[in-house]
Amino acid sequence: MNTGINFVCLSKELLISSKKDPLVNPSRNRLKTLSWQERRKLERERKQQEEDEQTLAKVEAPIPQSNIGFKLLKQMGYTPGSALGKQGSGRAEPVGIEIRRSRAGVGLEDPHKEKRKKEEIMMNRKRRKEEDLMKEFGSRQKSQWQSKRVIINYNKAKAALDQLENREIVEPQKNDDDSEVEEEEEEITEEELNDVLMKLRDEFNYCLFCGCKYESSEALLDNCPGTNEDDH
Repeated sequence: MNTGINFVCLSKELLISSKKDPLVNPSRNRLKTLSWQERRKLERERKQQEEDEQTLAKVEAPIPQSNIGFKLLKQMGYTPGSALGKQGSGRAEPVGIEIRRSRAGVGLEDPHKEKRKKEEIMMNRKRRKEEDLMKEFGSRQKSQWQSKRVIINYNKAKAALDQLENREIVEPQKNDDDSEVEEEEEEITEEELNDVLMKLRDEFNYCLFCGCKYESSEALLDNCPGTNEDDH
């Protein structure tokens, strides 16, 4: 009886252990190895950066006056902070040190710096392109607004001229569907608008933007600020 129970328990344990420890997939093992290599590479780069920072900090630190070489320089006439040379026209600061971790030869750009420089150039080009597009959009919007103002002022000036000349103002019937199309097709130049405005001023002493008819041309010149809408 006990032997049967032990056999059943042993079978269950083997079944559970087989579920817990399946065969390792080679592809998963490869991914783990790659991620470990990446972590190792990042850790190595971090340590190199820390070493570079510590080295530069030591190099940039001033030499203590207790240094034997510094004492010899002072005995030879060197003054801290002064330039080299008899005339004092030489270098006052030591030559800068650049730590290179890449395998590029002397005189060649560091690949990392070159990559950052290219990215910076691309970002500047993209920013300038966006600024040019915004300027172009703004100028186009302003041009469209000015064109609409010319059409509106021309229609007002023409209606005022017809009224002053005792003409019957006939407004053509328009449908709601084609009103927008006709407005887009209507093209009035600033020269045509100025012709109507000057005719109102010269013949009737009337200023569209003042909105009144003056008694004389002298009164028009004295009270009207100008011929354009911007003058008002």
